[in-house]
Amino acid sequence: MANLESYRSSVDLVRFEELEERGSAASARPGEGFIRGYPLLTLSVAIGTRLGPYEVVASLGAGGMGEVYRARDTRLGREVALKVLAGEIAVDSSRRARFEKEAQAASALAHPNIISVYDVGESEGTVWIAMELVDGRTVRDLLAAGALPVRRTLDLGVQIAEGLAAAHAAGIVHRDLKPENLILSKDGFLKILDFGLAKLDERTPSSEGPTVTAGAPKTEPGTVMGTVGYMSPEQAAGQALDFRTDQFSFGSILYEMATGNRAFQRKTGVETLAAILRDEPVPVAESNPAAPAPLRWIIERCLAKEPDDRFASTRDLARDLKSVRDHLSETSAGVPVAAAVRRGRGPWLFPALAALVAGLVAGAVGMRALFRPSTAAAPSFQRLTFRRGTIAGGRFAADGKTVVYAASWAGQPSEVYATQEGSPESRTLGIPRATILAISSTGELAVSLSRRYLVGFETVGTLARLPLNGGAPREVLERVTDADWSPDGQQFVVARPEGGQWQLEYPLGRVLASCPGWIDRPRLSPDGKRIAYAEHPQRGDQMGRVVVVDTSGKRLFQSGFDNSINGLAWSARGDEVWFSGAGIQALLPSGRIREVLRIAGPIELFDIARDGRVLIVESSLRREIRGVAPGESVERDLSWHDWSFPADLSADGRTLLFVEQGAAAGADGYLTYLRKTDGSPAILLGRMRGLSLSPDGRLVLAHGTTDPPPLLVLPTGAGSPRTLSTHGIAWQWGTWMPDSRHAVVQGSEPGRPSRLYVVDTESGAARPFSPEGVTLYGGSVSPDGKLVAAQDPERRPTLYSVKGDPPRLVPGMKEGEVIIRWSPDGQSLYVASPWSVPVGVDRLDVASGRREPVHRFVPEDAAGVINVGPALVSA
Repeated sequence: MANLESYRSSVDLVRFEELEERGSAASARPGEGFIRGYPLLTLSVAIGTRLGPYEVVASLGAGGMGEVYRARDTRLGREVALKVLAGEIAVDSSRRARFEKEAQAASALAHPNIISVYDVGESEGTVWIAMELVDGRTVRDLLAAGALPVRRTLDLGVQIAEGLAAAHAAGIVHRDLKPENLILSKDGFLKILDFGLAKLDERTPSSEGPTVTAGAPKTEPGTVMGTVGYMSPEQAAGQALDFRTDQFSFGSILYEMATGNRAFQRKTGVETLAAILRDEPVPVAESNPAAPAPLRWIIERCLAKEPDDRFASTRDLARDLKSVRDHLSETSAGVPVAAAVRRGRGPWLFPALAALVAGLVAGAVGMRALFRPSTAAAPSFQRLTFRRGTIAGGRFAADGKTVVYAASWAGQPSEVYATQEGSPESRTLGIPRATILAISSTGELAVSLSRRYLVGFETVGTLARLPLNGGAPREVLERVTDADWSPDGQQFVVARPEGGQWQLEYPLGRVLASCPGWIDRPRLSPDGKRIAYAEHPQRGDQMGRVVVVDTSGKRLFQSGFDNSINGLAWSARGDEVWFSGAGIQALLPSGRIREVLRIAGPIELFDIARDGRVLIVESSLRREIRGVAPGESVERDLSWHDWSFPADLSADGRTLLFVEQGAAAGADGYLTYLRKTDGSPAILLGRMRGLSLSPDGRLVLAHGTTDPPPLLVLPTGAGSPRTLSTHGIAWQWGTWMPDSRHAVVQGSEPGRPSRLYVVDTESGAARPFSPEGVTLYGGSVSPDGKLVAAQDPERRPTLYSVKGDPPRLVPGMKEGEVIIRWSPDGQSLYVASPWSVPVGVDRLDVASGRREPVHRFVPEDAAGVINVGPALVSA
């Protein structure tokens, strides 16, 4: 019966599309004919009707899922588009569920190229969604006159791709992308409309099987949903779908914008379906010889019959298309665009084997190769280091010949070394436990002493200065994350934590910018008038944006929030900011991004010499989880992909919540998994960042990947994820309370330091209970739910009362230690000094400060291991 129903659905869609392709839909008016592939439905809501706070003003049209009206929000006085579920299908439980899923899916997407959903509700049996009202023209309207100019095609294509990338990053697939669902507003923003056929992605880009699908009515194999002419082959065949089906539909639209013709159009819908499955479209070059080669290649890749032959992530697709747009005058000549190779990234560190590489250039031609890579030969490379270990930083010296770098070779503590191009040897500068930060124009070093990790990639150390030719370091400032010299070598710009947030200071003591997450990589421009730095909204995570300010702190320009930033430097001419994460990219003063270098393998940008040479580190990176399961005595490797981070451990120690943040998840994503500690296969829960597993094991507290990230509650079994209201708060970290209903979450209001909140995960209500400047430890809620272990604004371990009683310090803790979990009796805390090698876990008595050792994690091979942490202990 279900299969027959699915088959009828597919036939109906084909028949309606035939009428649309023959022109019936184009001539239809309200009250007659066909609209968007479905029989036109009679108006079910009268003008002047009130649906919740919305007063219906006029009809805008109808679609397969319902009718759309212009309405006025009586509370805010603004006009909205009100989509109402059609009366004829309101009784159909599957269609109504799809309609409600549209609201859930679209409301979770905050992006300028996706229609905004304001509200959803039901009034006297009428279900409705209030959405952003866009006054503009659809892409179908634009195509009425034929092919669009190349520049227009690329501008619109980039906006569509970026909107899709945001949806796909949230695990949402549109499944009905076509020109009618794309509208260009009068202010130039293209909006993706109608997620009425959207559902949560059943298969992630890298998964080997279906995820635990949350709530959406599942499309069984054999069901065809979408619009003929823009369906992917797997959609036309009724197969399981993932984000790559939207890439195919997007390729069909891009093809039509570039050529003026549909990629797959035959006399009937059935013949069109057959063409999608077996035929190739007429080459773009035949229809539009002016289309640049890179654009043609992107279209061809999107229209690949096999999903595996399309883009590994839609973010890659958007970036490649943006690169073509930004280099239109160059790519018009047919210059190839290299395929992207993404670096895995994430907030906690990893074993690594690294080699320092200098990109060498020969004269002016070589310099042009780096600044304009699409018009010259690729740069050459020269390897500078050959030992086994980890490299933490490097700079060109003022003489232009010497390279100074910090490395931990063969598992030994980090030291500062100097070498020169062409020499296989390096000499130590005799600065133990130090990392190089910068070299001044006068040859003086800025180093970080006794550097240690706080959380994730965040590090702090003591800023010190000393001559390159030797001498004892002179300490300048404690707890500094990163620093750079002014061009005259007299002042420092620094990034450092203070009062619960990170500050950018120049000169020392003068705050130019702050961030509730963290800041690193401050770099002064060669003329000393601008400062570039990396701003990361989430503690410990490298995801963020590049920001450029002047010396008064005024923001001049910045990149978008879609990059993993692990390196940053001003270009040799000082007119661009180069940064690494996904290859090397350049941020222009206009805010545009151009591709500088793509290379097979993860790289990190350290420095750029004034003659154009580039200093990078090439690494083989991996992060692993190891632990001892209940009843066992030997550590087991519980890693899954390449970058596994342990988020939480169940009370019985048998279930691990962990997050993948490397190549498997994509450059800008997270994959959250559950895995039994006996070594059973991991179960993928979704594309989000898991934070904490509820005590009853039924829920996961998580957040999304947008900025600011939404707070999510995800069931470990069947059910839908729920997005909690942000209340204007940027959530950063959280952990469940004992009742599995409330959570303690660290967050910050705009422009304010972080503090702690109790969040009701059912109603979404949030109540602050700590002063500002307080940061959360890991599993830090006491067994009775009354106390929370946190760091006060002075970074001291402190117990805060959820009810607001006076806080009290934790006795006996050492500097740099963190609290892992309370003991079941509430009398002790498990503590550790993470981010070191090895790491020990102790049990600390809360009243007396006495401690006893519990476990010690020691890597089998310390070479290349940066640190060990975090540590988890079961209740």
